[in-house]
Amino acid sequence: MKNYQLLINNEWRPSSDGKTFERRNPANGEAVAEFAKASIEDARLAIAAAREAFDHGQWSRLSGKERSDLLYRVYQLIVERTDEIAELLSREMGKPLSEAKGEVGAAANITHYYAGLCRAIYGQTTTQIQKDMLGMTVRFPVGVVAIITPWNFPLGTMMQKLPAALAAGCTVIVKPASYTPASTLEFAKLFVEAGFPKGVVNVITGSGELLGKELATNPQVDKIAFTGSTETGKDLVRLSADTLKKLGMELGGKSPNIVFADANLDDALDGALFGSFFNQGEVCTSGSRLIVQDEIYDEFLERLVARAKRIKVGNPLSSDTEMGALIAESHMNTVMSYIEKGISEGAKLLTGGRRLTGGEYDRGFFVEPTIFGDVTPEMTIAKEEIFGPVLSVIRFKDFDEAISIANDTCFGLAGAVWTKDIDKALRAAQKVKAGTFWINHYMEAHSELPFGGFKDSGYGKELGTLGLDAFSEVKAIQIHVGERNNFYKW
Repeated sequence: MKNYQLLINNEWRPSSDGKTFERRNPANGEAVAEFAKASIEDARLAIAAAREAFDHGQWSRLSGKERSDLLYRVYQLIVERTDEIAELLSREMGKPLSEAKGEVGAAANITHYYAGLCRAIYGQTTTQIQKDMLGMTVRFPVGVVAIITPWNFPLGTMMQKLPAALAAGCTVIVKPASYTPASTLEFAKLFVEAGFPKGVVNVITGSGELLGKELATNPQVDKIAFTGSTETGKDLVRLSADTLKKLGMELGGKSPNIVFADANLDDALDGALFGSFFNQGEVCTSGSRLIVQDEIYDEFLERLVARAKRIKVGNPLSSDTEMGALIAESHMNTVMSYIEKGISEGAKLLTGGRRLTGGEYDRGFFVEPTIFGDVTPEMTIAKEEIFGPVLSVIRFKDFDEAISIANDTCFGLAGAVWTKDIDKALRAAQKVKAGTFWINHYMEAHSELPFGGFKDSGYGKELGTLGLDAFSEVKAIQIHVGERNNFYKW
């Protein structure tokens, strides 16, 4: 079994009190690794290392080319180590190996993108202020950034933030979820190997409540970039209020996936299944509310259920596995309680609904792909984020009703529409209140486009040039040119 330590100031060290914790594979119960359990003292050491590195300019004052070269080296190392890191990610998280490889590949792609943007950080100029006045803006890095990541995409969510923060010139403390720290620490090794200066990238593992509170309240931290539940996000906002930290919050979702009668139903079926059961449904942008027009409702559900029954659930490391294990027994029990709630509130269970048992299933936390029909918008399973392989299907009659159902939620992370009518598609894209909207596809993300939610799904953007801007501050500079001509008149 591997043993991991904390990364502070480019040094691997045990926790100050010697405490550790263990992570076991949720698919079979086997030990994955042992980790140092950081104390508040360790968190403060990591913050101090990041603060010193930033204030002394080991990173922030490097040229864009120098930062770009180092980030590009990290990209190369990720590509070289994809297979080994993906296997580790699959074992600690429970997702299929094919999906783990995709996550590592996406992380590499984001790193490559921001390696290029290191050399493209610009301000603006204007001569339109008044006569004999030149104005300009310049960007400076925010400072020390705490990145707090979830367990469902530990590498993807970290790398939506970390390369952008580094490209802007910030220094960083990463706090990964306690379920999935191993893949994060393997990535951290790559930054050390690539030659990053001391204190630029630090990683602490352990209690989310303990370490999160320290990161949120410590005045030496300038910004928190967080992905996780809406409730935890609200806690971080409250904790950080006294120090007026800048915040980036990517929170929960209950995303609508709208299928009109004129859609290409084969494509829409693919999108509905992928949007619901990819990563065991443990996805913030999961299309967990499938909103289907009356004319095709029965046919579409019949085909959807037949396809869902064929999804291969099992050992995440097997090449034919399409859906793996849920992250932990406690989370599995939460998912099962939502399924029971759906049944008790009158939704029609069309397929699934059970924990898989027998043989290899007894060693892990496996739940069948589950589909409910005849769901109404006020039901619990249509309102609350389940974060598991549970799909609620809701009928609608016309365009206005579809939009009304889609927006009947406190969340606003993502949404989608399936139709051959471009006017209808664009109207839906304008009216659905969500930060990301897909037309005739589902849950694709690209480094070049910003990502972030509306309403209770958070605020701030990641990815794209806006993701880079999020880690910088703008200073306005005004220059008077020529004679002052008794400018002040005092």
